[in-house]
Amino acid sequence: MNIQDIDKTFVAGTYARFPVVLTEGKGSIVYDDTGKEYIDLGTGIAVNTFGIADTEWADAVSAQLTKLQHVSNLYYTDPCALLAKALCERTGFKKVFFGNSGAEANECAIKVARKYAAEKKGEDYYTIITLQQSFHGRTLTTLSATGQDHFHKLFQPLTPGFVHTPANDFETLKKNVKENKTAAVMLECVQGEGGVMTLEDDFVKKTAELCKKEDVLLIVDEVQTGNGRTGKLYAYMHFGIMPDIITTAKGLGGGLPIGAAMLGEKVENVLGPGDHGSTFGGNPAACAGALNILSRIDDALLAGVEEKSRWIFEILSGSEGVEGVSGKGLMIGIKTKKPAAEVVSACREKGVLCLTAKDKVRLLPALNIPFDILKKAIGILQEACREGA
Repeated sequence: MNIQDIDKTFVAGTYARFPVVLTEGKGSIVYDDTGKEYIDLGTGIAVNTFGIADTEWADAVSAQLTKLQHVSNLYYTDPCALLAKALCERTGFKKVFFGNSGAEANECAIKVARKYAAEKKGEDYYTIITLQQSFHGRTLTTLSATGQDHFHKLFQPLTPGFVHTPANDFETLKKNVKENKTAAVMLECVQGEGGVMTLEDDFVKKTAELCKKEDVLLIVDEVQTGNGRTGKLYAYMHFGIMPDIITTAKGLGGGLPIGAAMLGEKVENVLGPGDHGSTFGGNPAACAGALNILSRIDDALLAGVEEKSRWIFEILSGSEGVEGVSGKGLMIGIKTKKPAAEVVSACREKGVLCLTAKDKVRLLPALNIPFDILKKAIGILQEACREGA
């Protein structure tokens, strides 16, 4: 049996995998088991911030592994404390809870919001307002928060207490906040799995103002948008707002599992001993890698992200077979005349790995992808979009 057969036989069939066995790589280049070379424009769905097998990140993780790979959260460790300090200093948040994934970070945010509202307003103030076409995770509760009905069908009954409202429709959101005993509003500034759609500036600002006025917590899900992906350290920074909680994961770890819920001043002390926990949360090796990643997301890197983003938008807007380009930074959705899956397949055949989101081709390249490699990949993508290609 080859690897694909072994996987199909023994791994739960939860993924529609591409017919490729990836074996190794470096930076934005990856190879399969036949030796074929690909340019990676997916980075493990926005995880490999500095690409495959990044030397600085690998050295930081390796050094920690030879000291202390794991201890329980009954003890202090340097990487966990220093990463929390760095995140707070870079953002203005006050405390951090570490888990292992974006879904866990969102679960923490939901628990914090409900405990805050219960203590401040009463136990019946538990509703979380989220947006239609949102995606917040695959645990039963974060699935309930997700505003896409097709994810819900086979998993009833869902966790109660979530209301989904249309994106960019502030009046309806306001009505939903008023009509429900609301603990929090939760949103993604760019809806990744919902089609790489950026929320309107006015909607985000008005939502933040409403939450402040009504003492409703504002949670921003930065699982995919965070850690430099959109050209700012976190996407909320584009909008001139300060949420009460942000959640992140993916690119923070650079390739190891980590999730973080960052708590603002209003909620920094809501969780006490025993209120929440995670066996692997704050793992020293994962935190050592994340510290290295965070230290390298500086102004120069972010300026490069925005420069590459502008170039991609300019080169693809109006390109043959392209109907539109959406997103922010290096989180980009491309509406193509051909079915997105067909374009992704053609790109893969020609040595470029990209993704889909709804009916769009999705690009999530390494933040430091060299321009020459990026240009080659986008040229192949353009060719795949053309009729008859």
